[in-house]
Amino acid sequence: MKVLKYVRIVLAALMLLGITALLLDTTGVLRHWLGWMPKVQLLPALLAGNFLLVAAMLVVTLVIGRFYCAVVCPMGVFQDIFIWMHKLIFGRKRPFHYRKPSNMLRYTVMVLFALLMVGGVNMCLNGMVVLIAPYSAYARMVTGLHASGTIQWVAIITLVVIGLLSFTMGRLWCNTVCPVGSLLSLVSRYRLFGIKIDEQKCVGCHKCEHGCKSMCIDIEHKRVDHSRCVDCWNCLGECKVGAISLDRISHKSHKDRSHTTSDAESVDSSRRKFLATTAAVGATMAVQAQEQKLDGGLAAIVGRTVPERLIPLKPFGAKGIKYFSSHCTSCQLCVSQCPEHVLRPSTRLETLLQPEMSYIDGYCRTSCTRCSEVCPSGAILPLTKEEKTAISIGVALVAKGNCLSATGKDQCGACARHCPTAAISMVTNEQGHPVPAVNEARCLGCGACEYYCPARPVTAIHVAARAIHTEI
Repeated sequence: MKVLKYVRIVLAALMLLGITALLLDTTGVLRHWLGWMPKVQLLPALLAGNFLLVAAMLVVTLVIGRFYCAVVCPMGVFQDIFIWMHKLIFGRKRPFHYRKPSNMLRYTVMVLFALLMVGGVNMCLNGMVVLIAPYSAYARMVTGLHASGTIQWVAIITLVVIGLLSFTMGRLWCNTVCPVGSLLSLVSRYRLFGIKIDEQKCVGCHKCEHGCKSMCIDIEHKRVDHSRCVDCWNCLGECKVGAISLDRISHKSHKDRSHTTSDAESVDSSRRKFLATTAAVGATMAVQAQEQKLDGGLAAIVGRTVPERLIPLKPFGAKGIKYFSSHCTSCQLCVSQCPEHVLRPSTRLETLLQPEMSYIDGYCRTSCTRCSEVCPSGAILPLTKEEKTAISIGVALVAKGNCLSATGKDQCGACARHCPTAAISMVTNEQGHPVPAVNEARCLGCGACEYYCPARPVTAIHVAARAIHTEI
């Protein structure tokens, strides 16, 4: 039976390393081989409408339990690293113990999460959604640690909170806060195969219970809470008398006595602290957004003022603000893969951490479709280069009072020279100075004009976003 454990460890390690490498790959080379990994994550697959894959995950869970949490979910595997460190440092001096489930808490969080996800354009952007979705939380942590500003603080807090919680209390996060874990637990409760305890052979040594990182083995009553078991199969190697096996489960009609106690009693201070920390993250980012003027939440602007856009710019393929916001999980994969550093996590409260476009460090080249290739949730639909040049995400607006050419300070024309669709032309004003004129029917909103405009601190031309992207 130990071979099952080792197979699980190898598969989990490959998945974790693959997703981490993809998130850190700024060249985009790995997306051709590893791009499927984010797309098999449950929440992105659900938002992308890949219901066949979601159904397959649920069927696997119904048969053998929460194999997804043990192998596929990077946040789950990440927690296992800290659990292994706990065992390495303390050994059996500080073992895990059975804990009664907090059903009311975990299923309340799951229901609230689901309501927020289907609640509309702004509802789904609630801090709880973007902070506790497992794949997205892990992706933001990996990409944010080497960033700066708000996203870096989010990454650090996520690492510290999840790391400490896992080190001290095993997979408690998976079985208390994680909405995906709670959903799978409902199915896993009726799994066909799982861990069984032979009451005749069991000598009550508690070794299996002490090694259970989900704290779901109750040796006192010879029972296993299969809704919380994450299929790590560590217990199979702990039992020396052969009392534990992986076998067909017969679901009895009686209630598990471990569930009869009040859920309120099972919500201890450590869980309350964790939820308080999660809420504090959103408050911290809101305060920071008010205290300093940031470009997409990354770097303070020096020497150039960021245009205030009433509507945030969303990438080509996003269809518009409403569609994008209802599908994006804020995983930051598109941000990490953007070669021009145009995509940045937002600090707007209504679009918290969701990518939006900024043209401070570059512009969206018509030849690049990388973000649409890597998006796992369908928030950015796949596009060809030809299709991209037929979509307008915004319109360039001219502030003639800031234009160097219009004021006669310089014969500039940078915006017209760099426009990839020739949507900008220079016309002569009443003073005889050339000024830019924008043909809105040809403007893509790519930001080349805004990026190359030399006017400071406010550019003479900037892109105003379209709420709904249009074809041109």
